[in-house]
Amino acid sequence: MSRTAGEMNKRKMHSYYDYSLLFLTLFLVCFGLVMIYSTSSYNAQRLYGNATHYLERQALFSGAGILIMLFASKIDYRIYIKNLPIIKIKPVTVLYFLCIGLQVYVLIFGDVINGAKRWISIGSFRFQPSELTKVAVILFTAYIVQLAPRRLDKFTGFLRVVFLIAPLLALIVIENFSTALVVGVIMVAICFVASKKKGYFIFSGLLLVGAGALLVRFVPYRFERINVWLNVETHPKGYQILQGLYAIASGGVFGKGLGESMQKLGFIPESHNDMIFSVICEELGLFGAFALILLFVLLVWRIFIIAINAPDLYGGLIATGVLTHIAVQVLINIAVVTNTIPSTGIPLPFISYGGSSMMVILFEMGIVLSISNQIKAER
Repeated sequence: MSRTAGEMNKRKMHSYYDYSLLFLTLFLVCFGLVMIYSTSSYNAQRLYGNATHYLERQALFSGAGILIMLFASKIDYRIYIKNLPIIKIKPVTVLYFLCIGLQVYVLIFGDVINGAKRWISIGSFRFQPSELTKVAVILFTAYIVQLAPRRLDKFTGFLRVVFLIAPLLALIVIENFSTALVVGVIMVAICFVASKKKGYFIFSGLLLVGAGALLVRFVPYRFERINVWLNVETHPKGYQILQGLYAIASGGVFGKGLGESMQKLGFIPESHNDMIFSVICEELGLFGAFALILLFVLLVWRIFIIAINAPDLYGGLIATGVLTHIAVQVLINIAVVTNTIPSTGIPLPFISYGGSSMMVILFEMGIVLSISNQIKAER
């Protein structure tokens, strides 16, 4: 017997909150802290006389990031595109220009570390503006697209989005090609999802690949990474990748055991950073590496579910941007560690050491949880 319309109207609706996504995020953060201690304790004791030096700093930033995530998850995400009460300007626009200003500042006054000028020092804390720029690109691109999504059915509409995001991309690519690549992919992914016409993205992709190839070919240190990748066993700068491959190979199926890595004892420089996945493979084996990848797949799946059930286009596009950010960084990091692609400086989300990257990605997760909180479900 079919239900009457009156019965249907009596159903109570309540806000949905994706606790599965929250649990996966917290678990990955905690797992990352365990692995940072395991990978960094030797170097921390040697350099600072404190085996928990890196763990303490990362735990501090993770705790702050979790508080930011929980706070952001309880704010309606649409507030970012509403005019502020006094100055009558949208927060997403403020964030856009703030990131442009920070990127210009870091190019002029930024700290040079390992030959790259990417950081701004605030006391003992180093902040990487390009991390915040990822959030700006996600929110601003989603905002532009949702204003007139049908414009993206034409190539000129896509060029309009590219033109508005280009200042951020140009400022990042000067010192950080790999992050610019991630930001560019995020922008394209949001546009691709919103557009009904997909054909011109093939042509656009070829143009972007060509531009990227030129930026690599005519910048000596970037082109050198291609030679290192092709000759990792003989090239002097292939040492770190080669040691990472040794770590992966020696881990076997079930690994040597947590804390038992040999390669982290000075063989892999700063093993708690971008190369942390190789130590995970050595200590936990292929089984542990596969389990970690499965966790990332589940995380991306939960964000995908939120994206397709978002209450409006803006929320769906934000979730798409965050999904792309996480997925691309995981793929690039693992590909670099396994020498599938040339070396880049992309961290493994939630796992690699880095305060600004951890806090920013947790802020993004808070926004996604906020979108899930606006989804109405039957009680």
